[in-house]
Amino acid sequence: MKRVSREARRPNLPTETSSGIPVEPFYEGPPAGAPPAPGDFPYTRGISVDGYRGRYWTMRQYAGFGSARESNARYRYLLAQGQTGLSVAFDLPTQMGYDSDDPLARGEVGKVGVAIATVEDMRVLTEALPLDQVSISMTINATASILMAFYLAVARERGIPWESLSGTVQNDLLKEYVARGTYIFPPRPSLKITTDLFAFCGESVPRWNTISISGYHIREAGSTAVQEVAFTLSNAIAYVEAALARGLAIDDFAPRLSFFFNAHANFFEEVAKFRAARALWAEIVRGRFGAKDPRSWRLRFHTQTAGSTLTAQQPDVNVVRVALQALSAVLGGTQSLHTNARDEALALPTEDSARLALRTQQVIANESGAADVVDPLGGSHLVEAWTEEIRNRAQALIAKVDALGGSVAAIEQGFLQREIEDAAYRAQREIEDGKRLVVGVNVYRDANETPVPILSVDPSVETEQIERLRAFRAARDGARSAAALARVSADAREDRNLMPALVEAVAADATLGEIVGALKAVYGEHRAGN
Repeated sequence: MKRVSREARRPNLPTETSSGIPVEPFYEGPPAGAPPAPGDFPYTRGISVDGYRGRYWTMRQYAGFGSARESNARYRYLLAQGQTGLSVAFDLPTQMGYDSDDPLARGEVGKVGVAIATVEDMRVLTEALPLDQVSISMTINATASILMAFYLAVARERGIPWESLSGTVQNDLLKEYVARGTYIFPPRPSLKITTDLFAFCGESVPRWNTISISGYHIREAGSTAVQEVAFTLSNAIAYVEAALARGLAIDDFAPRLSFFFNAHANFFEEVAKFRAARALWAEIVRGRFGAKDPRSWRLRFHTQTAGSTLTAQQPDVNVVRVALQALSAVLGGTQSLHTNARDEALALPTEDSARLALRTQQVIANESGAADVVDPLGGSHLVEAWTEEIRNRAQALIAKVDALGGSVAAIEQGFLQREIEDAAYRAQREIEDGKRLVVGVNVYRDANETPVPILSVDPSVETEQIERLRAFRAARDGARSAAALARVSADAREDRNLMPALVEAVAADATLGEIVGALKAVYGEHRAGN
């Protein structure tokens, strides 16, 4: 019997996803048959046959604010609450390469993350943390190599072999020009610095993930799910090509590439997105680059719930949003997860809200059953259809980027930026026109909201940080620091791998801003629109 649709439909019933994928009333079967089993190429259903049956994903809450000592206390608190990995948020001066006492840092020290200007700051930040036992992620890009050098110097001081260190440094410069803006140098020297870290860690810090190629910030800037996959993988292709041009072998560095995705609002589209990205990357690495090692084919990714979906209105509702987004990441097979706190649309999270965000992951892991079966939505008519649709649309968009000369050329031409800006504009218009409903914003508003307590960073943090920094400079051997900085500039001019010089410079007590200044003298600075 033919199915007949009723005339009356729900108001504002979506007809397509944010990526323009049609939303059908129901789905009768996957378009191309069932994908291979979990652990089998191209890993649509997961990179291992066991999924979370062996162990849960890493619960890695993103944290950092004020001084190194305050952030260290928050990390120890979260570890005591059951967090299984650390993730460091740095303040804007640290991200942009300014020392805390630089005039351009004024008013921003410790505000959106922790201030780290010296190796002494890194010592305090990691005090009493078992660096050889806990995985640490550093969300840092333009100054990633310098922060990594700080970290390595502290590990050496403590007698911890670099071979035993595990973690990730974001080190994804290309997305900064597209979506985020915390760049320092032009794209091409930035690519060189990125691949320096690939080569150095491949030899000296073999368990370290040398890059976390980020779709998260692309999505936060307003992209669709398809654009997030396509532009992230296009950037990954550019990094691989740059590393190959440096003479690195694909199977020597590809297993340590990692990715960072957003878990956004449309639950089923997000599950399908993660599965599509995994399959597409496996095909790219094996087919385009000829990787032979299966570890090179497997896309491993961290996920963060979508900060851009959190609302200042009715912030408790954000707990529900985050729970659904986190569940989509787990059902999509993430290796690591951060859950945003309910108050992050207002300020940095309080200790209580950070604990609740962590508890959200723990409930999913221990109570929901989602971790007991590998790819539990595999075979869903809807999820399989959307996985295939996202994969095909992302592949076509990657081909457009390739036709422009690759990701770097496309960024220089403004293509990626324009695509994201257009998508963000469309999404905002849909909210303003009431076509996309956001609880508490354009529907189910509450005129009598109760204010929630928020975290405030004491202004004295900046004064105290500047005093510590100036005392650090006064106590060091200035001639030794100057000589080490001269080597940094020389190695940059002569196109040598910068990491040995950076490790020497931080060991000689050169500051973050001084090292960046030495590199700016060689590479110059990037200006938007140039």
